[in-house]
Amino acid sequence: MAGQDDFEIIDPRFGSYVLGNAPLEELASGFRWIEGPVWMGDWNCLLFQDLPRNRTMRWSESEGLSVWRSPSDYANGQCRDQQGRLVACSHHGRCLYRTELDGSVTRLVDRHEGRKLNAPNDIVSKSDGSIWFTDPLYGLLNDYEGGRQQSEQRPAVYRLDPHTGALRVVADDFDGPNGLAFSPDERRLYIAETGDQTKPDPRQYIRVFDVHEDGRLSGGEIFHKIEPGYCDGMCVDEDGNLWSSAGDGVHCISPDGTLLGKIRIPYTVSNLCFGGGPHKNRLFIGGSHTLYAVFLNRRGATWP
Repeated sequence: MAGQDDFEIIDPRFGSYVLGNAPLEELASGFRWIEGPVWMGDWNCLLFQDLPRNRTMRWSESEGLSVWRSPSDYANGQCRDQQGRLVACSHHGRCLYRTELDGSVTRLVDRHEGRKLNAPNDIVSKSDGSIWFTDPLYGLLNDYEGGRQQSEQRPAVYRLDPHTGALRVVADDFDGPNGLAFSPDERRLYIAETGDQTKPDPRQYIRVFDVHEDGRLSGGEIFHKIEPGYCDGMCVDEDGNLWSSAGDGVHCISPDGTLLGKIRIPYTVSNLCFGGGPHKNRLFIGGSHTLYAVFLNRRGATWP
């Protein structure tokens, strides 16, 4: 455990989010690279990926750590849909797959206009039931997180209509779309651009889009640039603050793009989510090979 040195207060508002008697906790370690944390409220546990080991892990306060699914088809991001089913992004399978309530698995989509998806990376569910996900090239580039494969199309962000099965590109002007999150009112969509990392100076920042009722996006201006490092994954609290992964931990960013403060983590943070009981006031953090958590005076967002 650590103390107040784990928090850097840049704006006074962030000071009110920090609980003086709730330190950063190390929950488990020994993984290769943590991804896709999602809180399962009805199970009272956290599911997350040990991505290079090709397995989905389960952690709970009462039972500790266990393997939930192995192999996972090199799953990365995951979310729950409006029926409570788990939807995961598969690097190796180049698809989205859904775990049904009876435990069976359904492949939802693996192609767009006849061509294979790249390596779906991160995913969110909207209250209308639609599924939104990013599809960069990262999972195709090496054998560590799914296996080298040939890309058939450029990186893009997609919207999947669960009722019709229609898959639509909503943004294709990214080099490397990565984490994404809706604002609490679902009128804004934040998407991380982590860039083409084969280039010496890749584009790396968070963009923000306006979301229209018909599922179109507009805007896409730069919302915030993380320093050091870049945003891999993100989540949103009840007031619309964005909590982003970074090279030095977690950054808390206000809805107007102001950096409010940081939670310092000794390793690069990949992704994070709110959960931890009925109030969703515990932030779970994937710090490279170690899982952390901290209670905050702030609750995770709930959507319409």
